[in-house]
Amino acid sequence: MNHGNVHIVLNNMKVIPIQSGAAFKINKGQYLKVTDIKGSQVSDMVFFNALDTKEKFSANKTMDFEESILLTKGNFLWSNFGKKMMYIEEDTNGRNDLLLAPCSQETFDIMYDNAGSDHPSCQNNLNINLAAFTILPHEVPSAFNLFMNVQFDEKGKLTVHKPLSKAGDYVILKALEDLIIGLTSCSAPDSNGGTFKEIGYQIIKEL
Repeated sequence: MNHGNVHIVLNNMKVIPIQSGAAFKINKGQYLKVTDIKGSQVSDMVFFNALDTKEKFSANKTMDFEESILLTKGNFLWSNFGKKMMYIEEDTNGRNDLLLAPCSQETFDIMYDNAGSDHPSCQNNLNINLAAFTILPHEVPSAFNLFMNVQFDEKGKLTVHKPLSKAGDYVILKALEDLIIGLTSCSAPDSNGGTFKEIGYQIIKEL
């Protein structure tokens, strides 16, 4: 499997094939539209300041400054330097996750039976694609998990449910800095309702 293969389709939207990823640049002031093409498919997203990759998305800072673990339209995504990096302009689904790390080989070793020793994972797909920007695996932060449906009870017990997103649901985010984006089509069966589907994305100059 080519974990970095991206195909261009109609209307300038690029498609990330199942269980793979992509990395690309976006300029300050531009918009990133991420589309769940067929529904119920998670996309893990990380991003870095393109001029200084030591500044990157921080789930912890974002939860702190937004005072929420459920982010949607109207929320900002913050960096480890305490600066706003992206703004959520639109979110037709409304359920995303900040709590769980990208799935990795360890995820499948620990949480799935008979997953295999070389299972595709979001962590590996991010590592592979971000390497083109000289970003090392240990520098990749925890992700903003678009369309992911993580529930929790009164005792804090976490459970992953099938995404609520329908075919064509999307999130539009405005870049507040020049950014390097890492994006995946998630490889964990539980996160995607037991099936794997493509994720679409496009860069929009203005809305």
